[in-house]
Amino acid sequence: MINKIKQLADSAFDEIVEIRRYIHQNPELSFKEHKTSAYIKSVLTGWGIPFTEDIADTGIVVLLEGNNPSSKTIALRADFDALPITEENEVGYCSVNNGVMHACGHDAHTASLLGVVKILNTLKQEWEGSIKFIFQPAEEMLPGGAQQMIKEGVLENPKVEKMLGQHVFPDLEVGKVGFRPGKYMASTDELHITITGKGGHAALPHKYNNPLLAAAKLITDLDESFQKEKDRPSVLALGFIEGLGATNVIPEQVKLKGTLRAMDEDFRAEAHDKMLAISTVIAQTYKVEIDFDIRKGYPCLINDEDLTGKSIAFAKDYMGEDNVIALSVRMTAEDFAYYSHQVPACFYRLGTANKSKGITHGLHTSRFNIDEQALKTGMGLMAYLAIRN
Repeated sequence: MINKIKQLADSAFDEIVEIRRYIHQNPELSFKEHKTSAYIKSVLTGWGIPFTEDIADTGIVVLLEGNNPSSKTIALRADFDALPITEENEVGYCSVNNGVMHACGHDAHTASLLGVVKILNTLKQEWEGSIKFIFQPAEEMLPGGAQQMIKEGVLENPKVEKMLGQHVFPDLEVGKVGFRPGKYMASTDELHITITGKGGHAALPHKYNNPLLAAAKLITDLDESFQKEKDRPSVLALGFIEGLGATNVIPEQVKLKGTLRAMDEDFRAEAHDKMLAISTVIAQTYKVEIDFDIRKGYPCLINDEDLTGKSIAFAKDYMGEDNVIALSVRMTAEDFAYYSHQVPACFYRLGTANKSKGITHGLHTSRFNIDEQALKTGMGLMAYLAIRN
């Protein structure tokens, strides 16, 4: 079976590269991926593959049935939205949509999953159960497309028992993949804070109540509090401050923005309470109003130990032991996490770097690109994992 899948991945490779390049050249932002969705459907239609559309607006689901289709159902997921980044790569398939770019590799995810559809449709007399292929919009923007697709029943009819997802990884050379059982990626919350005092002329301190002082105290107290939590992985970072005063003008209002990342949902809830408590004390001390808005985002991503352990073993069979790498915890976030809280799931990394070709730029950067040989690995390995798990 491994040889059959590799041969089919080889024969489909040129077409999948074309698909990836088309999607890369025509990126669309989260919740606006109408042309991308239409293109995916046109590919499926050309292959004679039926699909269900309009899930979470632009999402698409393909259901393939092998032998004994009711014996098990596994789902595979790819996302297809892009980022608000201006591409600086000098390639023939560079983005034609100014200010929008597939800088996170979702074009590769989608092209690879279409390759898996093609491979497993050819082999459907040789595997058991049913496989759902989930083409998902809006991974990059809260509340995320995964949550909406789940609400609209994507894990039902037939009921999904386990799930796989893969993500490009420029820290890993092409031809390699990485896995981590258990907690792998962090939850993410956005912090939007408004501190309101009383503005005035800087030379007349008795006539104003400076919200900048409260902001400075809030920043340092929050940082000190979270520095004490080294035994529970987390990140609290405030990356935006706006006062709009001047050398002799104290502003009435200061705005802060930041992020909270956590690897544990109980700690995440505790952290919310802690931030609000610190904010309340500072508001009282400095006699200001603090609107501390915590916009809850994706949960932490948990890779099922059993499913991931088996997937690691199958990946070693398919790729060779030296090409399967153990991953570290990441404080970045991913809305595949929603699926991992519903069904046993495994989210793994696909190596895409090639130092000899200069393909080393990081995710979410203007020069991110992949060695397209990764598409061969991406579709082949996922096809093999789908039928073995």
